[in-house]
Amino acid sequence: MDELLSATHPRMFSLQKIVEISYYNMGRIRLQWSRIWEVIGDHFNKVGCNPNEDVAIFAVDSLRQLSMKFLEKGELANFRFQKDFLRPFEHIMKRNRSPTIRDMVVRCIAQMVNSQAANIRSGWKNIFSVFHLAASDQDESIVELAFQTTGHIVTIVFEKHFPATIDSFQDAVKCLSEFACNAAFPDTSMEAIRLIRHCAKYVSDRPQAFKEYTSDDMNVAPEDRVWVRGWFPILFELSCIINRCKLDVRTRGLTVMFEIMKTYGHTYEKHWWQDLFRIVFRIFDNMKLPEQQTEKAEWMTTTCNHALYAICDVFTQYLEVLSDVLLDDIFAQLYWCVQQDNEQLARSGTNCLENVVILNGEKFTLEIWDKTCTCMLDIFKTTIPHALLTWRPTSGEFGSGSPSDTKEKLDTISQKSVDIHDSVQPRSSDGRPYQPSIGPTVGEEISKTRPTAKFPEQKLFAALLIKCVVQLELIQTIDNIVFFPATSKKEDAENLAAAQRDAVDFDVHVDTQDQGMYRFLTSQQLFKLLDCLLESHRFAKAFNSNNEQRTALWKAGFKGKSKPNLLKQETSSLACGLRILFRMYMDESRTSAWEEVQQRLLNVCSEALSYFLTLTSESHREAWTNLLLLFLTKVLKISDERVRSSSRPVLHSYTFDFKSSCCSVDTLC
Repeated sequence: MDELLSATHPRMFSLQKIVEISYYNMGRIRLQWSRIWEVIGDHFNKVGCNPNEDVAIFAVDSLRQLSMKFLEKGELANFRFQKDFLRPFEHIMKRNRSPTIRDMVVRCIAQMVNSQAANIRSGWKNIFSVFHLAASDQDESIVELAFQTTGHIVTIVFEKHFPATIDSFQDAVKCLSEFACNAAFPDTSMEAIRLIRHCAKYVSDRPQAFKEYTSDDMNVAPEDRVWVRGWFPILFELSCIINRCKLDVRTRGLTVMFEIMKTYGHTYEKHWWQDLFRIVFRIFDNMKLPEQQTEKAEWMTTTCNHALYAICDVFTQYLEVLSDVLLDDIFAQLYWCVQQDNEQLARSGTNCLENVVILNGEKFTLEIWDKTCTCMLDIFKTTIPHALLTWRPTSGEFGSGSPSDTKEKLDTISQKSVDIHDSVQPRSSDGRPYQPSIGPTVGEEISKTRPTAKFPEQKLFAALLIKCVVQLELIQTIDNIVFFPATSKKEDAENLAAAQRDAVDFDVHVDTQDQGMYRFLTSQQLFKLLDCLLESHRFAKAFNSNNEQRTALWKAGFKGKSKPNLLKQETSSLACGLRILFRMYMDESRTSAWEEVQQRLLNVCSEALSYFLTLTSESHREAWTNLLLLFLTKVLKISDERVRSSSRPVLHSYTFDFKSSCCSVDTLC
């Protein structure tokens, strides 16, 4: 080593002799040669990292020649001589930062692959290790050559010599993952993900090769080796790509990961799915989310949102297998989503819950239905925006304006109000949610509110708006689950059309009524959903009746230029509750629950009609139009026999009082 220390004229005589000695002793038996190479290889490690590029180039070129000679003999199964021999390439690639030397190492390895692929066995680990180090480089030529060679191995060499390369299959996938995570070369990233997808085909087509491979997996059951050595590395590395890369690359990685699940999931064992979704749910892990608020919001709106829908699709496709192992986790994840201060993700949580139940409800057991109703109940309770009624402004909150100015402003808006849900993204004509859009969300409305809102209030108001959105979405979700999407909307349209024709007794019939999940729900489960709806209705009613609190919120900059209200929540929750009660009241298969249904129906109708008769605002009364038409239509359809058999025909008296307060149904329309 001393003669190589000269910076200007290093002497390489001894190095040349070491190369010659190595060359002529390579014919020794492998055990003898491995002891010799243990010393010589360490010397090449040091020489290959020499700061003088001429010395390092000579060392790498000598290593290349020796390696080509060594690989010509091949390697017997269960031996690791190639791995030991090629290790200096790894060391030099890791320690030498010279672009010239790194490029030369990659070219040497590429030449070995192209000429000696059939003879390589344990050496594949070193090869993928070198390419893994090259994958994170910023030099385009190094990355390009390394990736081209890796692609050649995956597409050509694996096809011809898969049993010989199976020991390094995980290393190959990890190497491709590193290429995908190099943000400097997005095209390479996308192609690397495609190659990972290609690797999944090898696992699917050659499961027996993994079962028969025993080297390091003696403690793994043969039937699990294809998972441990094949599927798990692929899916794990895709999850790493999702967690490390920018939006376009991680979106592609997410898509491919779920494509693999959907395509090959039928071959997975039940306990494999448990391992898999531990990886998948890391996408939603708060500890792994970006710390910056803008990046976190983007992550939730895009990646978390995409993953949520994909998880529900996979669950639906493999319901028989996953209902036992995944349902609780899915409900927990949906619950987590609606708790986040991100409107799009919160709405997606309720939409996915709806999709899962509508698509799979017919196959749900009684226990699963109980869990589903409990999940909806928990979401309802935790998203009621109680702070809307309890929030109070701090002293001096409204600025220094005079009392007379404040009174004058209040007089101008006293008869105006804006529904908090007005900027909620509408559902499609069939009642199903639209796919996520890039338009402004309800939370972003806060940025457009009055400048009097301070930052703490803005944050609180944004969270409250999201809770209001979730409440309305949940009401629609329950309606869609019980009666099928768009059924209630069509029924309202029929009721309105009948009223306008002055034919309230018109037989309103909706063809899709029986497609809902009503017939699969027990009476107690329906009562549980009803309790959620009525609690939401009563909260909205209390808020809408509290003019002072609404004025205070408006003055603090909450939601637009007029006083906020929850009219949609007030009416839609009650309408859904009435539909459930009237449906149960007319259901011959639920005679055992009729007494409780009747009691609940009387209480709800009594409370609702009494409240309506106290309303003085014309706009508020108009908001009840569809609700009142629904009530009248349902009441008029109750048979005379049911009325006479009722032990408490109080409903007629309320109906009479209500009719006397309205000139005719036409005035409602």
